[in-house]
Parts: sequence; structure tokens; C-alpha cells
Amino acid sequence: MGLIDSILNLAGLLLWLNWRAVPYDPLTTATPATLIGTLRRAEPSRVRRWHFLAALAVLLFFRTVLYRILGPAMHWTAQLDLVATRLSFPSDFFQWMMLFSVLSFALTLLVFFLSLLLVSLLGGSGEWLLPRLARVHLGAVERLPKWLRLVLPLMIGALLWWVLTWPLAAWGLIPRPVSEPIRLAQAALVGLGSYLTWKYLVVALLALRLLNNHVYFGPHPMWKYVNVTARRLLTPLNRLPLQAGKVDFAPLAGIALVLAAAQIVERGLTLFGGYRILGLAELYRNLSR
Repeated sequence: MGLIDSILNLAGLLLWLNWRAVPYDPLTTATPATLIGTLRRAEPSRVRRWHFLAALAVLLFFRTVLYRILGPAMHWTAQLDLVATRLSFPSDFFQWMMLFSVLSFALTLLVFFLSLLLVSLLGGSGEWLLPRLARVHLGAVERLPKWLRLVLPLMIGALLWWVLTWPLAAWGLIPRPVSEPIRLAQAALVGLGSYLTWKYLVVALLALRLLNNHVYFGPHPMWKYVNVTARRLLTPLNRLPLQAGKVDFAPLAGIALVLAAAQIVERGLTLFGGYRILGLAELYRNLSR
């Protein structure tokens, strides 16, 4: 069921992107002053912009019904992983499945925008898909100072969780925070956990860099962007002897470091002598007692 939910979230994201892309269609926005502006579709398009949002709403409702039917039969409890904590939704009740369906897609959308924010922070004005998506979807955020863009995940994640704790606690889906400072501390931990969503994009870029080191795919803008961005990410490892002949192990070392650091931040680490570095999940559990 988790795989089905992920696939449907991606389908919902594609519908959202199509809804956002309609104003940027060159065949609908071009003016006759340009050559492309003289081009017109042979027949009027039957798809309107609002159709994509309607299809997204139908998708979220359809999978709510699907989860309500299949969930109890498969003894499945829907969960949302927020790094610092997990939200569980019993599949026996339609309203909880509807809430899960909406929040699950909202989380996917948030991860998408946080990934674009990382693309913006890494810089580069390439014409490949990722930089263009960042420019289009981030809008005014792209023009904010870099330090402010860097703290945005913490601010947005903490604010969203602080707002959500009120209805979720009232509905009994999470324990009610014992005080307002505890609520704020929990929100800060969830906000810090939002940075770990960047590990997927970083690992993907470094893996592509590793692949391109050994296989030449031509002068495509994608590979130019990947190589430039990966070199920027691997700057802290430049002084280490990670190259043997023509084989560069820096991307592999970078991937290992990113995954290890993410695991420690999320789950903690036990040091020699029994000393323990608490992860975000443990800190959140301690605050919830």
C-alpha cells in the first residue's frame, strides 16, 4: 500500500505541475510579433486549466475510497514519516483516510518545493529542467537572499507543524503537548527534519556524476548541470586523496557521507563508552513524554 500511495502521489504531482504549466505554454502565451506567435493549434484545446485541479481532487478522493476498502483487509495503518515523528491514521474510518490522502500529497508537494529550493541554493543558470523548474515554481523566493532561503525549510516546517498540532491533538492523532514551549520545540525539530529531504536530490546528483565519470553520454545540458553541481557539492572533499588513476571515488564517498549523516541526525548514534548522540526522533519522543 505504501508503494501505491507513492505512485499516486507522483501522479498527483504531475497533475499539479500541468496546472502550473498552462500559463507558460508558448502556443497560448506567444504574441503575433514573433514567428511562434503566428502558430495556432489546429483545433481548440478541450482541456482547461481547472481540469487538472479537478482531476487532482478526484484522484485524492478515489484513493481515499481505495484505502478505506483495502486498508482494513490488509491490516494496514497509513503513516506519514516526518523524520522527527510519524503520524498514524487508522484505515477503519473514511475521514482519517481522507485526511491522510490530503496530507500525504501535501507532503509530496512540500518535498518537491524543498528540492527546488536546494537547486536554487546550489546556483547555476543552466537551461536544463531542474534550474528552469526552480525559476518558474519558486518565483519571488528565488530572489531572496541566500541566507534566508537556507533557513526557509526550518521556518516553513516548524510553522506548518505548529499549526497542525492543534487539530491533530484535538482529534486524538497525536498526544497533546503539555505546554506551549514544548509545542514550539517539537515544531522546531520537525522543521529541522525537513532538511533531510535534500538527501534524495544530493544522492541522485552524485550518483549521476559517478555514472558520467565512467560513461560518456554526450554534451547534453543535463550532464553539464550534473557535473558542475556535483563538483560544488564535493568541494569539502577536494583535499582528500579520493582519486586512483582515472577513477574518482569522490562521488561515492559523498553519497556515503550524506546517507550516514542523515541516519545519525534522524536516529542518533551510540559512541564508544555508551555515550549517545540523540537523533531528532529520540528528542521528539523525549519532549512528548
